[in-house]
Amino acid sequence: MASTSLRKTSSTSQEVATSKGWSLEQDLLRFVASQDVTPSSRKTYLRSVRQFFRWVDGKGYPLASLTRAEVLQYREELLAKGMSSLSVGGYLTSVRRFYAWAEGEKIYPNIARDIKGPKRKQQFRKQALTAAKAKEVLSYQDGQALRDHAILNLLLRTGLRTIEVVRANVEDVTSKSGTRVLLVHGKGRSEKDQFVILTDTAYRPIADYLASRSKVKAGEPLFTSASNNSKGGRLTTRTVSGIAKKSLRSVGLDSREYTAHSLRHTTAVTIMRNGGSIEETQHVLRHSSPATTQIYTATIKEELRLRNSTESLLDRAYA
Repeated sequence: MASTSLRKTSSTSQEVATSKGWSLEQDLLRFVASQDVTPSSRKTYLRSVRQFFRWVDGKGYPLASLTRAEVLQYREELLAKGMSSLSVGGYLTSVRRFYAWAEGEKIYPNIARDIKGPKRKQQFRKQALTAAKAKEVLSYQDGQALRDHAILNLLLRTGLRTIEVVRANVEDVTSKSGTRVLLVHGKGRSEKDQFVILTDTAYRPIADYLASRSKVKAGEPLFTSASNNSKGGRLTTRTVSGIAKKSLRSVGLDSREYTAHSLRHTTAVTIMRNGGSIEETQHVLRHSSPATTQIYTATIKEELRLRNSTESLLDRAYA
């Protein structure tokens, strides 16, 4: 492979020249344009790879001299900052994809080949709510009471992700074979080709909220902003996460283990607690693989372990 002639400069200014005469920034843009993924994934790849090269620049490492050792060092420093294994794995995926592409373009050797993300414990770090705490969240009232209650109720009864709540439109509430459903634009998908079933208890708060809005039309977001700057516009995932976090704090759950995603976990664990199978849970959460759903069984096993402590046998034996 032809050697790469580089001049030392800031990566943030994106003035580093590559062997083909393009700048690093141009290479990054060509890389993301070549990826057969959704637009949001392209943005994630671009942001993640830019961060890697900012780190490289901060260390003063010449791009042409980077090796596998520097990528491994990057991984360890991300972990040392307290970043989760999942997040670090996401950053490394972007770097691996970039270098695989760059090798094919004869720009850089693939120094990230086969570098693995950190091992993840096969159990979700976010905690599921007990049935009692879930009921308290469903009774939570604050600020935009009708809207926020409808969102919290929907999250707990369907297991939707925050982005799926944000993407939902009014006309997505429809029916299939006489059953009321909400069409879902799922994670990593290009269209609304999934759905969750809206039982009467899941739908009623949505109906009450929509009735409180004037002249609701198809094409409008199912849930809209009430802030002065974006009144009537689509919510952001940050807003939905904030609604969930505020409700969790109100019921005494104020640690990092409890977030909006905890409500999705609660949906899964509650189904299993009440006799639902892994396959049934998979259908509700819309996981592509049952292996992902299988992770929730760790929570159930832990709960059984805590309720039926083997150590208590020792207490009885030594009494």
